[in-house]
Formats: sequence, C-alpha cells, structure tokens
Amino acid sequence: MRNIITFILFIASNLITAQIYVCKEGNTKFTSEAPLELIKAQSNKTSGVVDCATKNVAFSIDVSSFDGFNSELQKEHFLENYLETEKYPNATFKGKIIENVDFTKKGVINVRAKGILLIHGVSKEKIVKVQLTIKDKEIFTEAEFEVPLDEHNIRVPKVVNQKIASVITVEVKATLKPKA
Repeated sequence: MRNIITFILFIASNLITAQIYVCKEGNTKFTSEAPLELIKAQSNKTSGVVDCATKNVAFSIDVSSFDGFNSELQKEHFLENYLETEKYPNATFKGKIIENVDFTKKGVINVRAKGILLIHGVSKEKIVKVQLTIKDKEIFTEAEFEVPLDEHNIRVPKVVNQKIASVITVEVKATLKPKA
C-alpha cells in the first residue's frame, strides 16, 4: 500500500510540474525617454506560455495593439514608419528559463530566460531577468528589459532623434493559468 501511495504522489507531482501555463491578456508597456519627449504606450494583448516540465517560454504581442501615445500621429508613425507593422505585425520572445525552478513551491523567485527576441523582423539573442510569483493555480511573471533600436534595424530620422530614445525600456506583466 505504501508503494502505491508513493507512486501516486510521484505521478501527481510530475503532472503538476508538467503543466503548461498560458495567458492571453498580459500587459506590455514601453517607454521612450528622450531629451525632448517622453513616449509611453501599452497593450493588454500579450499572449504567453510557460511549459513547467521543459522550462520553455514564449511570449507574443500584436504590435498594432499598443495604445496611449501622446497623439494619434505619433501612434501612426510608430506603427507605419518605425515598426512597419504591415510587414512585421508581431514581436516575440522564445526561450528557456536558465535556472532550476520548482513550480510546485509557492513563492517569489528571480530567474533568467535566455532566448530569441524578434522585433521588426530582426532576431537577437537576449537574456531577460524575470520575477516569477508562483501561487496555487497561477504564475505571475514580471520582466523589464531594454531594446536598442539599432539592434532591430529600427531607424529614427535625425529630425526627430531628440524625441525618440535610441534604447526603449519594455515591461511585461502576465498572469498565466494552467492550460485547460
């Protein structure tokens, strides 16, 4: 009987850690703090997945879903001239958590995810620091990282280079729940 209970507990713990967690309405914000202008925009259309067994992660956002610019013209320039959303509609990060994580243990843990950040059709390897808050049936993720525009071939005309930062700060917050 003891062996059966041990076996069941072993299988149950493996099922918990093998779970896939997903979100469809994560929040992504970016900030451009340039000498002459502060630009902030956000989107609640970030989708993501974490596979607890493999530690693989993937997040994606429809770039055209960003809102909150200083003006509609600024948003139009962002979408059409800089990020060219007709050609490159999504920004993605696909990678793997570097550290060992016990997803069955509740609490806050700081980890790093190493992967490929794809923006404006250009892929760059990146290590992103992530804070995970593990609860009963949720994983809350919080990350902040910088995106140098030149690394992703995003060109800013000289006439506005004092209004747009050359390095953009990105914040991502998402609550992931077990995939049904």
